[in-house]
Amino acid sequence: MVIGVPKEIKNNENRVALTPAGAKELVKRGHTVYIQHTAGEGSGFSDETYEAAGAQILPTIESTYEIAEMIMKVKEPIEPEYKLIKEGQLLFTYFHFASYEPLTKAMVESKSVCLAYETVEKADRSLPLLVPMSEVAGRMAVQKGANYLEKPLKGRGILLGGVPGVLPAKVLILGGGVVGTQAAWMAAGLGADVTIMDVSLQRMRYLDDVMPANVNTMMSNEYNVRELIKSADLIIGAVLIPGAKAPHLITRDMLKEMKPGTVLVDVAVDQGGCIETCKPTTHENPTFIIDEVVHYCVANMPGAVPYTSTLALTNATLPYAIQLADKGWKKAAQENPELVPGLNVINGEIVYKAVAEAFHLSYVPVEKYLMD
Repeated sequence: MVIGVPKEIKNNENRVALTPAGAKELVKRGHTVYIQHTAGEGSGFSDETYEAAGAQILPTIESTYEIAEMIMKVKEPIEPEYKLIKEGQLLFTYFHFASYEPLTKAMVESKSVCLAYETVEKADRSLPLLVPMSEVAGRMAVQKGANYLEKPLKGRGILLGGVPGVLPAKVLILGGGVVGTQAAWMAAGLGADVTIMDVSLQRMRYLDDVMPANVNTMMSNEYNVRELIKSADLIIGAVLIPGAKAPHLITRDMLKEMKPGTVLVDVAVDQGGCIETCKPTTHENPTFIIDEVVHYCVANMPGAVPYTSTLALTNATLPYAIQLADKGWKKAAQENPELVPGLNVINGEIVYKAVAEAFHLSYVPVEKYLMD
């Protein structure tokens, strides 16, 4: 298979979809790998290291899309890329379709095959290609939240871990999944007073067992959320419904109940956000303030630590990329059921139900395309 890796063009996105080590594995199996010039530089990988691994360098994004049968990316294509995507071309990347209708419609019109990292799913319902970036984002959420609690950045002027004789900050985490768990470990490690909210008793029992003493769990419902936001200093939104839009657990009217300088970090922003007032921001302009509450809503948080993120992501994606390259998307999905829910759009039809429902568009069961 001919594989193309374009340079990411989203604001401050420095990750790359394939490391030189990954390129070498694919070339070793007889595939051709094309890397756009300087695509790996932001993550610390030069064109020369890719060439040494057997990949070939192409000068432009246009030439990369033009030659490839499979495009490997990190973030969803943005508007300048829409016209470059060809009919029947396989795109293997994060899409988060349910949060952005223009992207969904553009991919339908392109008649490409869109296999989304975030909806590849194991038998135990875990999301193996979302986990590494969720781990990075969960840890970064606390790092960033602690930073924006500082007074010069319009926060409350509170040190996350406190000092002897002064109470630590209260951190409220909405969601006890991968993001929430990683955020709790980081916040607890810094000495904060942490509460994780979730709707699963089973999950909360597990978290109670593994978390240190300064982490508490609480059932997530509107009454409890409204009570806890009054005293929270840092609130982290870590809710995920695979492939679907995140529900709003914090609504506009709740901001009035928060202390001035409270910091909100919505890690779910690329799935529509679980905080109603959050809208996607960039690493260049990461925050905005509503009702004296600081909102940090960067949609590609792991892009700020591209070396770590790229290695973590490709550790997870490469085994699937090898299957797709060796067998083609159809045979790979037939033989590996984990790939089936990753298929979101095929040949102009939406084959992932939650995406179709998000925009009231027609849905076709993916099995139509997997029949022999």
